[in-house]
Amino acid sequence: MSTAGSPRPFHELVEIVDGILDACDDDVPCIVRHLGELEPEVRNELFISDLLNAYQVFFYFFRIVPDILILEQLDLEPASSLRAGLKIDEVDLLEMHFLIRNSKPVIVIHDGEKAVATFSGGSAFRDGKEYLENPGYS
Repeated sequence: MSTAGSPRPFHELVEIVDGILDACDDDVPCIVRHLGELEPEVRNELFISDLLNAYQVFFYFFRIVPDILILEQLDLEPASSLRAGLKIDEVDLLEMHFLIRNSKPVIVIHDGEKAVATFSGGSAFRDGKEYLENPGYS
């Protein structure tokens, strides 16, 4: 995503992603391996761009395949939606949102009015899922 102060022009980011997709087709583990080889600044910019989808970013950070409904939703959303956060699950009155903050994955649990729990890092999804399913015990 080309923004003021961006380290790379947008057309270069497009070329990078095109090369990765040409090498990997739709093989997400392959895409993730190639993303891991990029300079962190470039990779971080791609994580919030329209050039990747939210599932590719999700898999990069968590290395797990979520249930089919979450996977399909993430697959249909551009990674750029992760700037503001993307609702990916809900149980009763709690909602789970996935976002990228300071180039890190964040899972936020909302009760409809406010955030009631926030998890970050590689275990954030697992921790958020556990909280979502057992909010009284976390």
